[in-house]
Amino acid sequence: MPADANATQGIDPLDAAADQVITACDGDVRAAVRALIVANGLLEAELNEAYAASSKGYARSPTRRAKHD
Repeated sequence: MPADANATQGIDPLDAAADQVITACDGDVRAAVRALIVANGLLEAELNEAYAASSKGYARSPTRRAKHD
C-alpha cells in the first residue's frame, strides 16, 4: 500500500511501518525488535563512516568573537 494511501485512510505511517516489520518477521515481535536494533547499528556505522570521510571544515565549532565593549 503506498504511503499516500495510508494518509487518506487515516492510518499512522509509523504504525504501518511497525506492522510491516512485524509481518516481515512472521509476527514475532521479539525478532522484529532485534531486526530494528541491527538495522539501527548498521545506520550508525554508515553515519560514522560519512563523518570520517567528510571535510573537517564542516565539523568546526563556531568561533568565539571577542567582545568589543
